[in-house]
Amino acid sequence: MTEKLADSPMEEISQEQTGSVPEKTVPAGNPSVVGDLRLHEFHSQTFHNQRMLRVWLPPRYDDPGNEARQYPVLYLNDGQNLFDRATAYTGVEWQVDETADRLIRQEEIPPMIIVGIDNAQNDRMKEYLPYRSFNPPILRAQGKRYPRFLLEEVVPFVAQRYRIAKGPENTGLGGSSMGALISLYTALARPGIFGRLLLESPSLFISSRRLLRYSRYFVEWPERIFLAIGTKEAGRDERDQQVVEDVRELERILRHAGLDDNRLRVRIDEGAGHNEGEWAIRFPDALSFLFGKDWTV
Repeated sequence: MTEKLADSPMEEISQEQTGSVPEKTVPAGNPSVVGDLRLHEFHSQTFHNQRMLRVWLPPRYDDPGNEARQYPVLYLNDGQNLFDRATAYTGVEWQVDETADRLIRQEEIPPMIIVGIDNAQNDRMKEYLPYRSFNPPILRAQGKRYPRFLLEEVVPFVAQRYRIAKGPENTGLGGSSMGALISLYTALARPGIFGRLLLESPSLFISSRRLLRYSRYFVEWPERIFLAIGTKEAGRDERDQQVVEDVRELERILRHAGLDDNRLRVRIDEGAGHNEGEWAIRFPDALSFLFGKDWTV
């Protein structure tokens, strides 16, 4: 394979090193947000634009007894859709805050930090596409810059302000649809950094399945991967069958690379569509699999 990855909707699916901006806390009484969610206005030198970072902190993060504790972190794309109905696409959120709060209190996962990285709205497709595409028509894709944006801007910004545990076993990345595609690309482009990978309804068909083909030659996969799709995501039988088969193909690639059931969980939900409501339903299973059981932090 000669392609060097690191250098370099369904048709209409869900259509300065960042200055020291003080965080804003979501006001108490917001019925859509559970726990401590802090908002940071964030300027990217990589993409030359502005967006919000949404940092959700676990229960008792600010307790004096925890001041030396460091926490695993999960970075999720499309941050607008994760915590708050008011900012979510079509008013439906992933319920990340409710799920994480419950699983932490039940001791199914460790106390952890979850960072929602807002998409660039009108430029979302460009930023999440590493390769040019004719369906949808994106000829000036910018996704090859996304790993740099994430690892040289977002991660240092968060680590400077919050107590983040180091190491791939404590670092996750994920998203849905195009947000899953760029998460997969980033894991391949910068191997060994993210030990937990969440791929919800990945748009593997994009760019003539180029990233799927590249995956066949990759060996340094994250320690745990959660991969999921619904059987009614595209709205047409032939298309539905193809997107499921794309996920099955990625599963075969991962199994061939040596990922057993302890490292890989695949869900193909019968009748499930392509929307935030379905991703919210599967998120408890994803979070438990990626960060549960043998955590020691």
